[in-house]
Parts: sequence; structure tokens; C-alpha cells
Amino acid sequence: MEVHDLGDGEPEVAVVGAIHGDEPCGARAVERLLDADIDPERPVRLIVANEAALSAGERYLDADLNRAFPGNPDAEAHEVRLAAALLDALGGCTTLAVHSTQSYAEPFAVIDSMDEVTRAVAPHLPVDAVIQTDAFTEGRLIEHPHTLEVEAGLQGTERAADNAYWLARAFLAATGAISAPGADDVLDAGGREDVSVFRLRDRIPKPAADSYEVFARNFERVESGERFAAADGEPLLADEPFYPVLLSPNGYRDQFGYVADRVGTLE
Repeated sequence: MEVHDLGDGEPEVAVVGAIHGDEPCGARAVERLLDADIDPERPVRLIVANEAALSAGERYLDADLNRAFPGNPDAEAHEVRLAAALLDALGGCTTLAVHSTQSYAEPFAVIDSMDEVTRAVAPHLPVDAVIQTDAFTEGRLIEHPHTLEVEAGLQGTERAADNAYWLARAFLAATGAISAPGADDVLDAGGREDVSVFRLRDRIPKPAADSYEVFARNFERVESGERFAAADGEPLLADEPFYPVLLSPNGYRDQFGYVADRVGTLE
């Protein structure tokens, strides 16, 4: 784990990249923040989490780090030990964890539940949606207080790396650590109106097949009876209306993605 502290005093705000080693955009964002030589108003901690998996180009070595929290410092699995060390490094920090996906090119935020940190920070991030995952967060970093995840875009792309940097800058501005781009005051972080909030309701199972297709678009309503995917050319139809989230033919081994409900907006 690579840790960099900026500013004076105990870190209050943190940005974490490379929780998954096959998602380099967060580590790239940390590198750019270091190169930017920022002078924060609040002490900041920048972390590249799973360096070993990042070097190997693998999601993880022994276990999925983002399913291993709170971890165990005495565990045999590398990521289970790392989870405990990472939580210790993030103690007392409001945290942004940077990820990327195989299903959606635009940034969105992922939270455990709608708390005061989400309401204060999320509207100032360059995202169009916030996903509440409270029924599906076991073992994930966002289970822990004052933590948000962002999905920066498509895994391994330059666009995701660029998005990750600007998401991190916006997060640091929203938490009062730095000024927003073009702003003179660290408190002037700008804002976005009507950010849609979705809540995950269920998984979309993926039947055994040799080939998969998806036809629906993430965050766009699928109507009852509508074809949203196919397995070996056989169409899968919606039993009831839903909003697909993280829908992809390749992202998960045993599921297409998630069924979600649109529950309102974050203003």
C-alpha cells in the first residue's frame, strides 16, 4: 500500500485508488494529484491500495479486496490483511474510493446509505447518478462511515483515468480541502441540480450460456415485457419495470447487473 500525506496535521480527507488491480484509473488520479503539487487547506491522504494486484494487472491476488472489509491483519490472504491496514489508514477520514466498470462510460457515485456526507458531497461531484447499495454492501469499503465510491468510466481507458482525476479534485473541493477549478474559495465547490438517486433491489441472474448480449441502457427504464438481454440468442424479458445498473454482458460471471428503483433526486 502506497500512502502520501499532503498538508499539516492528521489527514481528514482521503482518496483511494487501485482497490482493484485491474482498475488503474484511481492510481493514475493519485499520480496526477501528486504532480499537481496542491497545497490543501485540510490535510489529505492519497492511497494506492492494492499495489501488488495493480502491478500484476489482476483484480486481486488472493481475494477481492472490496469484499474483504473489515479485514484481518493475521489472515493468510493478501487482500484480507490489506483490508485491515487500509481501514486503519483511513481512520477519521472522509473518503473517496475510485473504481471503474465494464458497463458504463460516464461517472456515477455509489453509496451505502443516504447520510449527511453523501448529501453534502455528492451534488458537487461530476456525476449524473447516485446508486444506493445498502442491500449489497457486505465486505465493501462503503459500509464504513463517511465513505463514497465513484465509478469513473470504462475500465482501462484514458477517459476513465481523466474522469478519476477530476472526480478526485471535485471531491477535495467539496470537502473543503482545495479550491474548485476556477474558484477563489475552497468553499465554492459549485453544484449540480437533480442528481438522480437509484436504489439496488435485486441481482439480474445470468443463465449458463456461451454468449451474452445486453440491449437495455444503464439508468434508462426497462418496461414490463421488454427485451433487455439475451443468452445464446434467447431473449430475456422484464417481468416488471426496472432501471438497470451495472448491466453488462461481461462484468460479472453469474449476473448481468442489478435491478434498481429510481427513488428521487439529490438536490
